[in-house]
Amino acid sequence: MIQLVAENLACVRGGRRVFDGMNFQFSGGEAVAITGANGAGKTSLLRLVAGLLPPEAGSVSLKGAGEDISSSVQLIAHLDGLKGALTVRENLVFSCELLGGSNGNVESALHTMNLAALAEIPARMLSAGQKRRLALARLIVTKRPLWLLDEPTSALDAESQNTLFQIIDTHTGTGGLALIATHAALPLKNLREFRIGGVAQ
Repeated sequence: MIQLVAENLACVRGGRRVFDGMNFQFSGGEAVAITGANGAGKTSLLRLVAGLLPPEAGSVSLKGAGEDISSSVQLIAHLDGLKGALTVRENLVFSCELLGGSNGNVESALHTMNLAALAEIPARMLSAGQKRRLALARLIVTKRPLWLLDEPTSALDAESQNTLFQIIDTHTGTGGLALIATHAALPLKNLREFRIGGVAQ
């Protein structure tokens, strides 16, 4: 069982101390809603866990998934991070090659996220909701144990949100861990809240 552990974690961005003295322990099988006011540090925390930001102080480690946390993390950021010149299918194949995964999962991801009919369309031609669904399809392709999701329901219609919730529940139900920066209510199983700048833990 994986465990994500932070000890006395501090983050500074642009000369501003975003948070300080943060401690937590999250385990596989949980979905954790990271909440807080705008500017509290939700996105910064996800980027720090992903290794994209260095901590000002303290440490964060992932136990039970190998020594390199970056090889166990899948980050879906606020920006979709797609290659516009590549087709929908090619973007998923590229993710397999870059992040490690099975090309056999590409077809499953296309169907699950209702993208099969758009598979040969360049990503730049997709709507905002379609781009978001494509970004989230990488979760299915790469199969990493720790998911870091930044406002993942943004631009999704109700049907796509329900599909996303099912995917997250399946992930946590098989021992995966999901940290979700959000302002929205999340109807997920095994959900707990971690509020930055508040009391919910």
